[in-house]
Amino acid sequence: MYFKNPEILYFLLLLIVPILVHLFQLRRFKKEYFTNVRFLKELSIQTRKSSKIKKWLLLSTRLLLLSCVIIAFAQPTFKAKEKENATNEMYIILDNSFSMQAKGKKGELLKRAIQELLEETPENLHFSLLTNSENYWNTDIKSIRNNLQKLKYSAIPFQLDNIMAKLKARKSAFKKDVVIITDAIGLSQKQLKNSDATNSLKFIIPKAEQKNNVSIDSVFIKGASDDFYEISIELKAYGEDINAIPIALYNQNKLIAKTTVNFETKKKSIFFTIPKQTFHGYVSIVDNGLAYDNTYYFSISKTKKINVISIGEAEKSTFLSRIYTNNEFVYNNFTVGSLDYNKLQDQDVIVLNELDEIPQALQTTLKSFVEKGGNIIVIPSTSSTSANINEFLMNFGNVKFNSLENTEKLITNINFSHPLFNSVFENKVNNFQYPKTKKSFVLSSSSPAALSYEDLSIFLTALQNPISCVYIFSAPINTTNSNFQQSPLIVPTFYKMALNNQNNSINALIIGNNNPHLTNASLNKDDILTVKGIEEQFIPVQQILNNKIKINFNDYPEQAGNFEIYNKKEWLENISFNFNRTESDLGQANENLLSDYKIIDSTSTFFDTLQTNKTDNQIWKWFVIFALLFLLAEMAIIRFVK
Repeated sequence: MYFKNPEILYFLLLLIVPILVHLFQLRRFKKEYFTNVRFLKELSIQTRKSSKIKKWLLLSTRLLLLSCVIIAFAQPTFKAKEKENATNEMYIILDNSFSMQAKGKKGELLKRAIQELLEETPENLHFSLLTNSENYWNTDIKSIRNNLQKLKYSAIPFQLDNIMAKLKARKSAFKKDVVIITDAIGLSQKQLKNSDATNSLKFIIPKAEQKNNVSIDSVFIKGASDDFYEISIELKAYGEDINAIPIALYNQNKLIAKTTVNFETKKKSIFFTIPKQTFHGYVSIVDNGLAYDNTYYFSISKTKKINVISIGEAEKSTFLSRIYTNNEFVYNNFTVGSLDYNKLQDQDVIVLNELDEIPQALQTTLKSFVEKGGNIIVIPSTSSTSANINEFLMNFGNVKFNSLENTEKLITNINFSHPLFNSVFENKVNNFQYPKTKKSFVLSSSSPAALSYEDLSIFLTALQNPISCVYIFSAPINTTNSNFQQSPLIVPTFYKMALNNQNNSINALIIGNNNPHLTNASLNKDDILTVKGIEEQFIPVQQILNNKIKINFNDYPEQAGNFEIYNKKEWLENISFNFNRTESDLGQANENLLSDYKIIDSTSTFFDTLQTNKTDNQIWKWFVIFALLFLLAEMAIIRFVK
């Protein structure tokens, strides 16, 4: 304990005054007895004893009264536990990711956390508030009240280390108090380690009562006939004892199909058949879990024929004409001598089919072709030189042709996780008639193999970039060298290679995924594309590539939904956006990682503790109360004690 005005304590010397007065009142007098009062002697002695006790009581109460008054003016104070941290800057980190949509005892976790901040934060407290998507520096609760009430859920997952990096970048001479309000979903040991090495962070962990959730994970075209698409909708269930839920399909906000889903397993596929025409809608479910993953927006554009050219001998290219048929492709074959280079930039796919040598002029043209979104399929010839083909391939990535081996090999391994075979196979195929090659090049590449031999060497690989791809075989696939043309693998392999980055399938992009999108359009240099939705409109980053436009959306749009791409007032294409489903599993809360950190049960407790620990406990008021009590005691003694 210390005194704010210790000099006042000198007035305690004044306590000697009532003591002197008391002693003066107790001085002895000479006793004289008169005959007329001797009968009152006994009564007089009793009265003097009572008066003496009364004076001692009055002296005590007056001394205590005066002492309490003097000490009260000296302002005695107990030092705060965290007195040295009284000048610390306050930072509040609020998780507004989609997992905070979960419902706790008093409603949605985020909304309840915001309400508690609005109710419990002292109005005179200055602090900084950081969320996944918004930053409010050096503010107070009054200034950001409206912003907090309008705070939306963010598609950006909660990354504590990223937010702490922003906080640490704010240079200050003061220490920082940091409290983090999060449900701990997605929190990792690495994030904690990168954020705080001293375990000084404080956490408020709102908890969801309902951990069950169902999400629409993806939508894709399972199959197609002349008149219909078969749409596959992939659902995931999290938690236990998931009840049956309704699912509905809408086109242009009109209901076109509806059914009920039962979850015998955690993953479920639902199929709808729709007319083979333009689609611009969504699929929707209703469950008691999170809301953000209950709707999946997607578009299907009008089918556009894909332009394919193969360069090579006609007799070795007949298998391509059987795959790239007229109903979906515009296919042509040319030899190197008859090739019109001006036609190449109008193609979507170019197949280099067993060329003995790739001319330098063709190499230069194909490099520009790939940079502008075109796909190339390279099938080597046994007469090809490694030097020539490696000179060409070095333009696209790390791949190299080595020696030619005259050894028969079986093609036995399919990389089902490779993008080329995404959604091609329902199940992993292990037992099929393996195709083979008699001669093949030893191919080295840093890219994974899509198809490989029994010795795990590469048969087919891909050099992928955001807008195009170069597919490379390690062996000729003519009927003399291989039976791959008779294998069931050849059709899905070449078909998917031609479809890479083409808009003839489901069009549904993930917000925040910065992979570029190609739109078929021919624009002037001054033309600008605009993306328009019902409530949102923005201009994306764009680049003209011959007859295509490369578009980067970055972190736009802010909300999921169906949008349209316009060139001024001219409609070009439908496009859909969805949130990433990374927050759907409410069982990912990693509270056990916070055992070394201080966990606070509520916002009110945090601010009360903060106020108590950093504020000196002034007890002068108690001495004022004691002084009043002693004053009342003195008055009572004077009145009632005889």
